[in-house]
Amino acid sequence: MPRITPIHWRKLLKVLEMEGAIVVGQTGDHIELKKPGAIRRLVVPRYKNIPVFIIENNLKTAGISRQRYFELLRKV
Repeated sequence: MPRITPIHWRKLLKVLEMEGAIVVGQTGDHIELKKPGAIRRLVVPRYKNIPVFIIENNLKTAGISRQRYFELLRKV
């Protein structure tokens, strides 16, 4: 399986939305999303390249597997 690499914030936002997350607000440069079944809100900073640890934390919070992430990423 390929490694998770930094991606643009818009791509991560689309991946999370395709998995059922809904944008509920924005605080400064951080977009907040809510996903049914998630333990807390997902936060996507508006960075050109989102660091890998932020991507991994959001995937864990949203309950998205690594394999599912790459499937969704191919569709974006």
